[in-house]
Amino acid sequence: MMHWRNLLAACAAISVFGFALGMTYPLLSLLLEDAGVSTTMIGINAAMMPMGILLFSPVLPLLSKRFGSRQVAIAAAVITALLLPAYKVFDSLEAWFIIRLLQGMSEAALFVLGEAWVVQYAGSTHRGKIVALYGAVLSASFGAGPALVSWIGIHGWLPFLIGAAVILASVIPLWMVQDEAASEVEESAVSGIFSFAAKAPILIAAVGVFAVFDAAALAFLPVYGLRIGLSLNTAALALTALIVGNVILQFPIGWLADRFTKQIVLRTCTLLTVLFAILLPYTQTGIWMWPVLILLGTTGYGIYTVSLADLGDRFSGHELVTGSSAFAVIWGIGALIGSVSGGWAMDLLGPVGLPLLVACSYAVLLAGMLLWPGYHGNRKAAK
Repeated sequence: MMHWRNLLAACAAISVFGFALGMTYPLLSLLLEDAGVSTTMIGINAAMMPMGILLFSPVLPLLSKRFGSRQVAIAAAVITALLLPAYKVFDSLEAWFIIRLLQGMSEAALFVLGEAWVVQYAGSTHRGKIVALYGAVLSASFGAGPALVSWIGIHGWLPFLIGAAVILASVIPLWMVQDEAASEVEESAVSGIFSFAAKAPILIAAVGVFAVFDAAALAFLPVYGLRIGLSLNTAALALTALIVGNVILQFPIGWLADRFTKQIVLRTCTLLTVLFAILLPYTQTGIWMWPVLILLGTTGYGIYTVSLADLGDRFSGHELVTGSSAFAVIWGIGALIGSVSGGWAMDLLGPVGLPLLVACSYAVLLAGMLLWPGYHGNRKAAK
């Protein structure tokens, strides 16, 4: 049964998460690039945000039990808004390591709780489409971040203050949530987050590979654009183009996931992502770069949409919430790897290292799916 009030609140929470991440990654990466910082160091600095998500996600069940999930989400939104102008107040690379770690911790609450609400209240009949709409909202908020950077530039207080104001505005719909999901979240054992991986290994692997792509693209696609000769504004818009495909084309992927087996849709998205990533260097700076980026974003982000819908199909109640927490933890691990490896790949191979990293990551995932055809095991419909 769908619960629209909590779904709306979940979309608000995830929009905050997406906008803050989508703006902070390119903004700080471009500022560090402008200051002459190496791509390896940019990647290590960017890795602090997923590190915060990874460290803080297992603590959320305890906080939700103590204070309630709605209160935790609202506090996280306020803290995230306060951290954005802190980058200007403490304008140094050393301070940014600490601030990005704290921002990752605050955004972990928005990510885990918002996603738990979506999966819990989407209902089973149209879960693929509902999760796809949720993914489109998340992607739109991601895309709004780099678009804002391209419009107002990277220097001065304005991008940080506008970002903080948008995040604070999202507190209003968060107040609407009915805190029924808190009982589910508080029952999740921290140890269960890791034991869940044995129950759905390919889903966990898909989320991890998606996170590598997500973090590497957010941190380095604007830098990639600058390195291949794009202007600063166009380089920032390249990230928006990547995300646009996820906004406008996720619903068809969700429809396909409801109509056909999710295994087939997941494999198809993975294969197409490999192909589009390989095509990207051959289209750089040309007009064909833009449709390739849109399609790369559609299929690259699409594996997360299908994985989340499959999670809801196969698990219910306590296991479903534990799975959502496991997704957040593996996202933190994958994003940590993507943030660092993206910088290494570009230092070693030049700009082509970024799409090559994406192609190789998805190729490994595809190989795992093909070599382990029975990875879904017994299906269990969500109640």
